[in-house]
Amino acid sequence: MTLPGFGGMDLVQFGARSGLLWRGQGRVLAGLGVARTITIHRPHGALAAQATLAELQGPNALPEVAGTGPVGFAAMAFDPKTPGTLIIPEILLGEDEQGQRWLSITSDGPPNPEAVLANIMTVDRRPLTAPGPHATWKLSSVLAPDQWRDQIVATVRDSIRADGQLNKVVLAREAAFEQSVPINVARVLTTAADRFPSANLFRVNGFIGASPELLVSRNATVVQAHPLAGTAPRYSDPAQDAASADRLQHSLKDRGEHQITIDWFLRELLPFCSYVDAEPEPSVVTIANVHHLGTLVEGVLSSPPASVLELVAATHPTPAVGGDPQDVALQMIATHERAERGRYAGPTGWVDAAGNGAFAVSVRSAEITDNRASVFAGVGVVADSDPQAELDETRSKFQAMLGPLLSPWPDAEQAIADL
Repeated sequence: MTLPGFGGMDLVQFGARSGLLWRGQGRVLAGLGVARTITIHRPHGALAAQATLAELQGPNALPEVAGTGPVGFAAMAFDPKTPGTLIIPEILLGEDEQGQRWLSITSDGPPNPEAVLANIMTVDRRPLTAPGPHATWKLSSVLAPDQWRDQIVATVRDSIRADGQLNKVVLAREAAFEQSVPINVARVLTTAADRFPSANLFRVNGFIGASPELLVSRNATVVQAHPLAGTAPRYSDPAQDAASADRLQHSLKDRGEHQITIDWFLRELLPFCSYVDAEPEPSVVTIANVHHLGTLVEGVLSSPPASVLELVAATHPTPAVGGDPQDVALQMIATHERAERGRYAGPTGWVDAAGNGAFAVSVRSAEITDNRASVFAGVGVVADSDPQAELDETRSKFQAMLGPLLSPWPDAEQAIADL
C-alpha cells in the first residue's frame, strides 16, 4: 500500500510518538497500534523461541525482505526467567539503508487506506514540547553514592579477589527523575536520537533507549554482535579526550574485561554457526558521553538458520551486563545490588516472521511512567577495580539518558555530576 506524504515523513520522530520504534543497522521500523501480542516463555530457551516464531508467522507467507510483513517489537527484562511480550503493531512503517520504504498492515480484515492515513497523520502531529517555564523537577540517587561505592562495589571487588575463580560482576545503580508535569517521552527520545546518531534507538511503550551495544542481529544467514566492554570518560579538551581514548585502548584491565565478553560470544554462537569469528583487535567506539572498547563478531548460520529469538536466548545476559562466570555473577548481583533492574540491560529489538531481527542490550535506557523516570548505569567490577573510579563511570553513563530528560533546564549537568 502507498500513502501520500509517507515518503517525506521522519520515521524516527513518528515511532517516538507512536510508541514502537527501532533504529539500527541501517533500518528504521515504526509501529502504530497493537494487532496482537505474543508471550515469549524465555526460560524455555530455543523451544520457546521457535514456538513464538511459529505464532508470529501464522498462515502468512514468509517475508522476502527483512522487516516487512508482521513484525514484533519486544523489550524484555534483564532476568531471563521473566517471560517477555512481543507486540505486533497494526501499522508498520519501515525504511532500509538504501532509503527504500514500506508499509505493512496486520489486521483481521481488509485494510482501510483512509483510516490508516488518518491514524498516521494524527500521531505524526503530536507535539514534541518541553516542559513549560513553571515546571519543576528533582533528581536523586536511589542509593546514596558513597553507600553504593563503599558497601556494594568494594564488597564485591573484595569477594572477587578472595574467590579466585570469579572474574567479573556487573553492578548497576539507579537514578530517579521526577517532574511536576507528565514527561513528553517522544521529545526525550528524539533529543537522544540527535545526540547519539549511531546508537540503537528504541521505544517499546514507556521504555526508551539509545544503546551503543548490539546484542545480536540476524539477516538471512548472517549473524552479528557488537559487544562493548571497557569504558573511559570523554573530555571537552581534544588533547585530553584523545589521551583518554588512548589509555582505554592500552588498558590491561579494560582489555581483559573486554576479552571475557568476546570469548563468551564466540563460544555461545558457535553451535549455531558454520563459521564465526571476531575482529582481531578491539577498537575504541566513541559516543557523545564516553569511549568504549568494541569488537565486531560475525558468523554464517548453519542450515536451517536459527531465528534471532533463539540467538537472543543463547547470548543474553552477556558478561558485559552480568559477569563471568555467569551463574555466580548473577547470584552476586541478586545478593548485593539492592535494585530491581526491570528491563534495564535486557534485550530490546524486533523480529519478523522469517526469524530476521536485531536486539540491543538495553543500556542507556529509561523506564518512563507519567511524570517519573528510572535510569540505570552499570559498571564491570573486577579484581583491580577502584570503587571511586567505578562510581565516576556511572556518572558518565548516566548522562546519555538523563541529559535528554533534563535538557530543558540549565543546571542539569551539575545535577548529574552530583549523583
